[in-house]
Amino acid sequence: MTINENLPLLLLDNSSMMSVLNEGEFKCYNVSFEEAKLTIEMYDEEHILRCFSNMDIETVMYDYLGIEKREYTYKRIRNMRPGQNAIVFKLYITPSETQPVIQADDGVEAKKIQNVYVYCQHLVRLK
Repeated sequence: MTINENLPLLLLDNSSMMSVLNEGEFKCYNVSFEEAKLTIEMYDEEHILRCFSNMDIETVMYDYLGIEKREYTYKRIRNMRPGQNAIVFKLYITPSETQPVIQADDGVEAKKIQNVYVYCQHLVRLK
């Protein structure tokens, strides 16, 4: 992958991905967490745009995937430009098969209601 500094890397989630697919031809493929992390690390902080506002995605990025915390500029993007790359963090939520009840630290009961999974995709606009 070549880096064009005029085309920032976009960090997307489920909904922001849908908003950038307005026109053009795209290639999208699943990547490992390590590949997503390495792609992000190839770009300087000022050449990355965070296109989502879901704080759960940031928690996943930093706490679970081990991506270095940086202050990415937030910007709503409606169209990717030809040759532009994006990393998409897709949340996949399923109902819990079991619903165990646990005692939280302060003694209150908490019940598991869903399972949250994440996977990453690399998206590039070809034309």
